[in-house]
Amino acid sequence: MKILITGAAGNLGSQLVHHLMTTRHELRLLLHRSPFPFDVTGCPNISVCRADLAQPDTLEAACQAVDCVVHFAGVLFAPRPEKFLPLTNVGFVKNLVQKAQASRVRRFILISFPQVEGETTPDHPAFGRLDASPRPIHFRTRLEAEKYLIDACAGTAMIPVVFRSGMVYGREVKMIEGARWMLRHRLMAIWQTPTWIHLISLPDFLAALQVAIEKETVSGIYQVCDDQPLTLQEFLDRLAAYYGCPRAWRIPRWMFETAAVTSEMAALIFRTVAPLNRDIIKAGMTSCVADNSRMKRELLPLLAYPTLNEGIHLV
Repeated sequence: MKILITGAAGNLGSQLVHHLMTTRHELRLLLHRSPFPFDVTGCPNISVCRADLAQPDTLEAACQAVDCVVHFAGVLFAPRPEKFLPLTNVGFVKNLVQKAQASRVRRFILISFPQVEGETTPDHPAFGRLDASPRPIHFRTRLEAEKYLIDACAGTAMIPVVFRSGMVYGREVKMIEGARWMLRHRLMAIWQTPTWIHLISLPDFLAALQVAIEKETVSGIYQVCDDQPLTLQEFLDRLAAYYGCPRAWRIPRWMFETAAVTSEMAALIFRTVAPLNRDIIKAGMTSCVADNSRMKRELLPLLAYPTLNEGIHLV
């Protein structure tokens, strides 16, 4: 297959490239400004295409003769998310879907999150609904993009796949690397109220995504998570114990909200990225538990790492 990967220079996008580069697939890497994190020179099945998802005309060549699009690209660490997320989470998807359909792409995979269904718990998990109203703008706009993709593909030859992934963990995942550094330097803090999260190991994430790319019958919404949700606080405590570090500080919620406002203001003044913004805090405090039964029936019947107990060595 000829596969277009957007956000290929990003952390998870580049992991997919590394995972597929030894297969028989032809990979076309869509890059904008960021350089690719490792050298692909000399890889006969990899080509690089420069394009801007905000400029539809630049996407025509990228989509030409492609069988499958895997869409990772987006923006997160910037101030005023209410201003940029409608464009980056919805507008980018609309531009790419339209050009993909014009180029007769057969499959479009949108990387998303179970949190688009709002607050979910072990008693009331996410099942693949499209009628939720999540509070964080990031999840709300991603849900809008999901709906657009599914509606746009109705009655056409292009198959929509929404890949709602839990929190990916692994040694190569930047978020986990950052948590390890902060724990070891006693800089990691977490709010006091328990927040449910659902994990997926990096190897299982990549294996499930490869099936979603290759399997003809795959279509619709998949919750891609392991078999045992836990709280974010417990997850960080497990990481600290594995690294031999003190556990994360517990501090009041208002301190995180204040830090997010301060980070956004500094980013606006100095025109830099914002490590925190108000929406990231809201998103992080959104409990998420998903029903992974459809994923296990159709994508990955046996997880290599069904719980964190089996996968803790990956961090």
